[in-house]
Amino acid sequence: MNGPDYYIPAAALGIALVFKLPGLLRDWRDPLLRSVCALLLLAGSTFFFAAPPTIAEVNRITGVANFSAPLVYCILSAFSASCLVLLVNWRGGPPEQTQEISRRWVIAYLVVVVALVVLFLLGDAPVERLRDLDTYYATTPYIREMIVLYLTAHTVAGVGTTALCWRWSLKVHGWLRTGLVIIVAGSLFNLGYGISKFTAVFARWAGLDQDGLSTLLAPPLASMGALLSAVGFILPLVAQRLADSWTTWATYRRLGTLWREVSTVVPEGSHSVRISLWSSPDLRVTQRESDIHDGMLHLDPYFDPALRASAHTAAVVAGADPRQARAIADAAMVAAALRARAADPEGRVISSAQAYTSEAAEGPRDLVRMSLALRHSPLVEAARGSADRSESGTL
Repeated sequence: MNGPDYYIPAAALGIALVFKLPGLLRDWRDPLLRSVCALLLLAGSTFFFAAPPTIAEVNRITGVANFSAPLVYCILSAFSASCLVLLVNWRGGPPEQTQEISRRWVIAYLVVVVALVVLFLLGDAPVERLRDLDTYYATTPYIREMIVLYLTAHTVAGVGTTALCWRWSLKVHGWLRTGLVIIVAGSLFNLGYGISKFTAVFARWAGLDQDGLSTLLAPPLASMGALLSAVGFILPLVAQRLADSWTTWATYRRLGTLWREVSTVVPEGSHSVRISLWSSPDLRVTQRESDIHDGMLHLDPYFDPALRASAHTAAVVAGADPRQARAIADAAMVAAALRARAADPEGRVISSAQAYTSEAAEGPRDLVRMSLALRHSPLVEAARGSADRSESGTL
């Protein structure tokens, strides 16, 4: 593998991190979001610092032959820890227990990182090796232990992640299961990396030469493993975010009919404050619902409980379920009230004891169902026609 083989995935992971940073800045206390960002940062750093051109440049800048070795091993160990910590936070559970397990993994791998640095300082690796340091120094005191330690830590994380994700995937469905299966595949590639490296190192100990397993086979396995693991962790979160956004936008769109109808009765200048084009879908839905409630308050004097009761009965007879029947009845009452308000441009109708104000007693109105009924229900259209005929008769 050459420089671009490392830098391209590093750039891709960096772009994904950039898109995640605004959310992290808004809610930096969220342990799951912090874990995702840490994993993206460490995965991208692993690719960047493991690239042979970067290895050579780091060694040149520091003036220490093979300084990149412990640096890459430490980053790789931190990436292994981030996978385990993210998995713990992702799976959830009691916050105290989740924090305690995460803390243990972090401490364990922090000890590994410190030990890697100490072993490198104790060892002697004067000849720079950009691609085959593991096998070249496989028999060198302290450097040998450093190599075995980082491979062991990486393999333990791979085994743990594989076992946990596989058991969890058997209990869930949808995007979560897809993500877990992808993580399992990535972990298997990581295990393949560890096995290849261990085999090459053990072969050196036995006086054999299997360096190709370390220099040719292991790097692409590690690259694929890191990418699959990152994708597996991110995919369900992104998919859920997109699904939530889609649902919110659908709600916003479905409220449109009711919002446009009742907004006509709100006096000029009393509308809610305009929101920016970059406002979130949730904020847009909230504002639209607020506008609808404002319009309903202005229509309250024109609500006809008897008409609502009649429309409710007709909806039940037509086979509507309780929620749908109530939404149709409310929509019919709103449609008739809009006609009554239009026929009273001076606003002479005032609220009376019979004014319809029982929303709290019956529970909140289903604004989305009301909006759909206002647009599609024949009973609502009949209420409009009845109101028009009534107004014409009055005139």
